[in-house]
Amino acid sequence: MIQLFINGNCLTVMDGMTVAAALAQAKSYSRVSVRGEQRTPFCGMGVCQECRVKINGFRVLACQTLCQQGMQVETQ
Repeated sequence: MIQLFINGNCLTVMDGMTVAAALAQAKSYSRVSVRGEQRTPFCGMGVCQECRVKINGFRVLACQTLCQQGMQVETQ
C-alpha cells in the first residue's frame, strides 16, 4: 500500500494502481469542462484526454500514470 495526495487529501491505494483508479476510489473528478461539467476518465487508454490532471506540477493523463508514494495529484 502507498499513500498519495489528491487535492491535498491523503489517500491510501494499492501499489500498481493507476491515478485514474485512485481518483475513482476517492470519488473525485479529473477536471471540469469548459461548460462546467465534471469529467472522469472515459476510454482508459489516453485517447479521450478526459483524465488530465497535474501530478507534482506536470500535466499528465491519469489513466496512463501509476501511483507513487507521496505524489501530489491536482484535479483541474
